[in-house]
Amino acid sequence: MTDTTGVIADLTAEAAEVDALVADLPEDAWDTPTPAPGWRVRHQIGHLAFIFRIAGLAAAQPEAFKQLTASLTGGLDVAVEAALQEYIHDPAEALLTRWRAERDAGIKALAAVPGDQLVPWLVNPLPPYVLACAGMMELFGHGQDVADALGVRPVRTDRIKHLCGFAVRVRDFGYEARGLTPPAEEFRYELTGPSGAVWTFGPPDAAQRIVGGAEDFCLLVTRRRHHTDLDVRAEGARAQEWLDIAQAYRGPAGEGRQPGQFAR
Repeated sequence: MTDTTGVIADLTAEAAEVDALVADLPEDAWDTPTPAPGWRVRHQIGHLAFIFRIAGLAAAQPEAFKQLTASLTGGLDVAVEAALQEYIHDPAEALLTRWRAERDAGIKALAAVPGDQLVPWLVNPLPPYVLACAGMMELFGHGQDVADALGVRPVRTDRIKHLCGFAVRVRDFGYEARGLTPPAEEFRYELTGPSGAVWTFGPPDAAQRIVGGAEDFCLLVTRRRHHTDLDVRAEGARAQEWLDIAQAYRGPAGEGRQPGQFAR
């Protein structure tokens, strides 16, 4: 897809939803623990600020981004943890201001990239549409952690279709993170969006199928809920296996969430 107008608008709107969660929080609430072990609300927002910062750098100054990533030692996880230290010690007002500035600059830079041009990224260069979808994944997952910490239920819209399509595209990340060989066969996905629209991906006659609510599918692939607590079901042995390992991001899976932790 070369037209990024829609995904940029949706990315902007999703970022505003995350912003609304923390805009009026008192200082002490920024230290509320989130479901991610060791991470408080300020960690989640600091992480998002950093991600948008480096996305903006990749889009606006690709050579500087390449130099930055080439200088990283210890892997991405170590770099992300080190970057967090630049944010989490700030007073809430300063962190909020920084998140907004780096978010807006990152989105603006990404929007300026022609749709048919590749943007350098952490492993492979990506089209701006795909990188924007990855940003949607970050906002969904870390925003959910903040919402869970504050006892808020986010109102989802059909904007999450971008994340659903991205998760289908990166289906194999869960296998790769565990040293497993991904199956050669494609899966079929049939997901019902918040509006009631049904979104389908993959061949209609595939034996391996994932069916369910799109919001729950996004909670699954961001590992913010255990699959037994979700309206997502699998047909076929390989699809059932995938429910246990699904993730829409590279690298270690993390602890995820336990069965029943967020049972409805």
